[in-house]
Amino acid sequence: MSPIAAYCEYGGTVKKCQDWLQKAHPAMYEQIWSPEALEAATASLSVEAQKRAAKDAQKKAAQAEKAEQKQADKMANSVVTIKRVERNKRKYVTAVSGLEAFGLDLKKVAKEFGKKFATGSSVTKVPSGGEEIVVQGDVSDEIEEFLLEKYKEIPEDNIELVDDKKKKAS
Repeated sequence: MSPIAAYCEYGGTVKKCQDWLQKAHPAMYEQIWSPEALEAATASLSVEAQKRAAKDAQKKAAQAEKAEQKQADKMANSVVTIKRVERNKRKYVTAVSGLEAFGLDLKKVAKEFGKKFATGSSVTKVPSGGEEIVVQGDVSDEIEEFLLEKYKEIPEDNIELVDDKKKKAS
């Protein structure tokens, strides 16, 4: 069995693989997924085995669909928080969290922020366990515009601006 067929058979989402294979390698798709090929593959199986194979295929398709739906729900409920944090006197940093839910590489995005805004930018760990991007300076509005412009997969409703003031020590 070819690596492509093995991937399609044992990979996470068979439907996505089939669609990709049909577009990228039509000849290979016909060889594996055409009705004749499927008939030939199941012809050697007993009637019980054929029923089991069909049931397993149905189960896998349902699981893949469920996983896809779960991922879509997760993305719809995820929020990107852009927080302006006051350091001392009139110095600010902007913290951006929640980008990893949209499948973005934080280090790459931090580097883009640094280049775009000509300032220091880094990925830091948050006590709650996640990671956030910290950008020097008050660039919260510009970051929001940049994210909407560059990353179309992030809906505007999922971006939240927060102004966090540091409490004065008495």
